[in-house]
Amino acid sequence: MLDDLVQDRLPAIDASRRALYASTAVLGGALFVTAIDPADRLTWSLEVLPVVGVAAALWVTRDRFPLTPVLHAAIAAALLLLCVGAYYTFERVPLGEWLQQVFGLARNPYDRIGHVLQGLVPALAARELFVRTTALAGSAWLGPLAFVLSFAVSAAYELFEWGVALAQGPRASEFLGMQGDPWDAHWDMLCALGGAAAALLLLSRAHDRALVRLEPAAR
Repeated sequence: MLDDLVQDRLPAIDASRRALYASTAVLGGALFVTAIDPADRLTWSLEVLPVVGVAAALWVTRDRFPLTPVLHAAIAAALLLLCVGAYYTFERVPLGEWLQQVFGLARNPYDRIGHVLQGLVPALAARELFVRTTALAGSAWLGPLAFVLSFAVSAAYELFEWGVALAQGPRASEFLGMQGDPWDAHWDMLCALGGAAAALLLLSRAHDRALVRLEPAAR
């Protein structure tokens, strides 16, 4: 029985590794390119710290706790967005400037997109962790708990930004990217909540299919 379960998991584990290799290649290239003459070297260094830390954690845990390709793709998208924002600084990313002009926005919205992903990824990660390590699979509490944990991650990041701002003083504006908005942190957390809700409402079925392939015993 145990051998059958192991055999059932092998294709999903292989898919997880391929997703990890692909995302590592993309992010490694992004880090290399964006390290060449970024707009602000200190801001780039601070912004890519999560990229390096998360990538290292994924490699350390790749055998003990391989992730679904769905979660790998979401993480890669969020980290790639961070690399681009780190290179230009978030308030000067050309894509955001284009969106600002097209939609007549008062500010560059690129960082808002980043915070949507900052809510989406922790929600999926929490969901995957809960399904695979607890008895919450199929529980009505699964979604709400993932949603709340995602909000906690967003709030913690805002506190991290506050700490960096206190340490940097006047130079913190490039890292914070507030663009003159005193409610920037509040909007960031609201965007993260929107991302978490989108993950749970739109991606749960695809995520469940990937989880069943990775954990056949949960069938």
